[in-house]
Amino acid sequence: MKLRLASELTYDSIVDGPGLRMVIWTQGCIHHCYKCHNPQTHKLDGGVIVDTDCIIEEVKKLKLHRGITLSGGEPFLQPKALSLIAKSAQLANLDVWCYTGFKFEYLINKENPLYMYNKDLLQYIDVLVDGKFVYEKKNIDLKFRGSSNQRIIDVKKSLEKEEIILKYEYMDKKLNMVR
Repeated sequence: MKLRLASELTYDSIVDGPGLRMVIWTQGCIHHCYKCHNPQTHKLDGGVIVDTDCIIEEVKKLKLHRGITLSGGEPFLQPKALSLIAKSAQLANLDVWCYTGFKFEYLINKENPLYMYNKDLLQYIDVLVDGKFVYEKKNIDLKFRGSSNQRIIDVKKSLEKEEIILKYEYMDKKLNMVR
């Protein structure tokens, strides 16, 4: 299966989730958030096409890493290919974080045309940072997110309990959160 990447893999990130992480930067985004940190990832036909097997082999080589992070662009525009990679990460005892401009509620909505693929990918994601970046809510003191409207969600618990369960250890409880 093929995946459209925005750039080479980042092997040693410490800002895209806890611990040492490999980041997979997907190409293509439909959100176009004002003052986006990665506007070069927006073009749907940009970047390079890579075979998922090549990325899975790189994931298997990780030794000191806590996990991988799916970012972009918008990872949920390519959920089928990313689910293979996320599954391989979990089989290698790595956690999986994902950043998306979509709200969790949209991803799990059965009316969403990509629902079945989203559901497959979500089962292999541990933590989801959801919501568009909102420049007016930008706060450089936030951990692992750019604006205070974004949520850090425990995906497995949220799917199990059928309600959003936040990962408060990564969020400042004093900030006004949109729920």
